[in-house]
Amino acid sequence: MSADDPALDDKATYFADQLTELVRGVLGPDAPAFSVHNSGTRVRVAPLATDHRSMRIPVHINGERCLSLHVQHFLCWDRANRYLAVDKTHVHLYFEGESDPLLRYEYERSWREPPGAHLHIHAHRDEMAYLLRLAERKGRPRDKLKKRRLPRLSEMHLTVGGHRLRPALEDVLLLLEREFAIDVQPGWDKVIEAHLRDWRILQLKAAVRDAHESAAETLRELGYAVTSPADIEPQAAGSRLYWP
Repeated sequence: MSADDPALDDKATYFADQLTELVRGVLGPDAPAFSVHNSGTRVRVAPLATDHRSMRIPVHINGERCLSLHVQHFLCWDRANRYLAVDKTHVHLYFEGESDPLLRYEYERSWREPPGAHLHIHAHRDEMAYLLRLAERKGRPRDKLKKRRLPRLSEMHLTVGGHRLRPALEDVLLLLEREFAIDVQPGWDKVIEAHLRDWRILQLKAAVRDAHESAAETLRELGYAVTSPADIEPQAAGSRLYWP
């Protein structure tokens, strides 16, 4: 299946509606809605202006717009052309008026090295710069120094649980409420709880497809009667469940 498959657009639209429900349920009804743009080669879900440029989601503290979120997902079919999959995700947190983000949660479906699910922190610590200089003889810091440029903390790919256990937008919104006391809607926590449950169940199902024999074994231990189909493919040792 390709990006111009109508079924992919339908699933992407449902996904966009769920994201709109999430951000408006937490941040308020004025948060921009997510929409779908199919360029013919890929499908993007984000808050989009009329010219298809991404719009940031405003985040307020004590009634003042202090932060904003840039959120976009690129979608595709999974390897079996059956389930909707995320090909790429960007969740970037900005201080209002600044062009350089504070944090970047990102996901790249095809990556193993650097890790597909990772976090960038835009900050500086002398100790971290020193450690990166110690690694200048090999690895990514060495490549930066060859270009006469010191490696930066923001360029490090901090792993965040792998392809199946990576954080979602819900986790970022929870971080903002807990650490920065952002303005939220009444009942926001119930909205987060419901969406986070759905997200983690989806990821659990994907993990089960990756490790179906282990899942069947666990269900048998719990007392379920599970019969393996005769034509089932063996559990793959190289599935995304095991990728960093």
